[in-house]
Amino acid sequence: MTKPLAIGVAGLGTVGTGVLTLLRDNAATVAARAGRPIAVTAVSSRDRSKDRGVSLSGLRWYEDAVALAHDPNVDVVVETIGGIQGAGADLVRAALAAGKPVVTANKALLATHGAELAALADRNGVPLMYEAAVAGGIPAIKAVREGLAANDLSRVLGILNGTCNYILTTMRERGREFAEALAEAQKLGYAEADPSFDVDGIDAAHKLAILAALAFGRPVDFGAVHVEGIRSVSALDIALAGELGYRIKLLGIARRTEHGIETRVHPCMVPVAHPIARVDGVFNAVVAEGDFVGRVVLEGRGAGAGPTASAVCADLIDIARGRRTPVWGVSDGALSSLPAIPMEKRVGAYYLRLMVLDRPGVIADVTAALRDHQISLESMLQRGRAPGEAVPVVVTTHDCEEAQMRAALARIEALETVVERPALIRIENLQ
Repeated sequence: MTKPLAIGVAGLGTVGTGVLTLLRDNAATVAARAGRPIAVTAVSSRDRSKDRGVSLSGLRWYEDAVALAHDPNVDVVVETIGGIQGAGADLVRAALAAGKPVVTANKALLATHGAELAALADRNGVPLMYEAAVAGGIPAIKAVREGLAANDLSRVLGILNGTCNYILTTMRERGREFAEALAEAQKLGYAEADPSFDVDGIDAAHKLAILAALAFGRPVDFGAVHVEGIRSVSALDIALAGELGYRIKLLGIARRTEHGIETRVHPCMVPVAHPIARVDGVFNAVVAEGDFVGRVVLEGRGAGAGPTASAVCADLIDIARGRRTPVWGVSDGALSSLPAIPMEKRVGAYYLRLMVLDRPGVIADVTAALRDHQISLESMLQRGRAPGEAVPVVVTTHDCEEAQMRAALARIEALETVVERPALIRIENLQ
């Protein structure tokens, strides 16, 4: 019988225990597809006494994760600890330095230290696999890196955070404000007690940095990603977006232009006809656009024990079969040097909602500010009349540069008739 591939799993939270469960429950399927059995033989976690709902009997236990990397009877290390620094990062470096393949779900580590880790894996001739780091059970990494390898990709975008997508869906379907929808997501376990990592866009930005590196064959560059979250999105904006034929989604967008690569995460107004506009709840989606393949849309669960374990085990099957590709799809020497484009250079249309005092001349002041910064209007919507009181005014624009819009917005915000901070949401042309 072929010798099993011996796996060491570090981190026994939701993902780590999901990997153990999948490898046991689907052992025959995995072995058939891997060409040999895949068996967990060692684990690492700090607390031995915790009941994790899965049997750990017969497994070697390491409280020190780095020691797991040096176990001579572990062939492959699976890292599900997480974090940019600390035990997870130390384990990945130690395993690669020891010449052992690594499978990780750690998107933050890859987004910030991916170039260093890829170089370390290359020097030691071992795979560094990370399908589980982006979009959970959706095979986004394999699709971009391998399935679409013959295409020149122009754009990769996606709904990359299920927590934000659930909150925005709840706000739209039930007319809830952000705080109410967040509280519901926390109650259901879709959001952490401290939701900042998700709702401020950081989690999505980590994933986008990885996708952009793969899509455009360039070094991973988290620092170049423009990041905004969803805290400022209101139920009113979501309702008005619907009237205008859009839905508001938090998107991660990586786009190639003649000047370089844009990478940005922020709320977007998406045409309701686009497939990604209909991806709701906790689901994720990834869209890739290539010169020969056209548009490819992948949708599925982006988190959770089962979907993420599915992605980890797909990488383990590849390792068992001896399948290996460079970490970022091309060798280090072939990586592109295309520059990052700053957010100020983004060109597109905008939705602008103002709460203004209902007085003569208010609209003229607003349109003058836009005119003076060479921004042309596509439409204007004013709701009702309330002399002397605040009323909403909505403006949509034709394409302009972000820097122009920001300059105009500063002037508009300074008007004494504007009583709240204006709401600005970018309209994305995804056709």
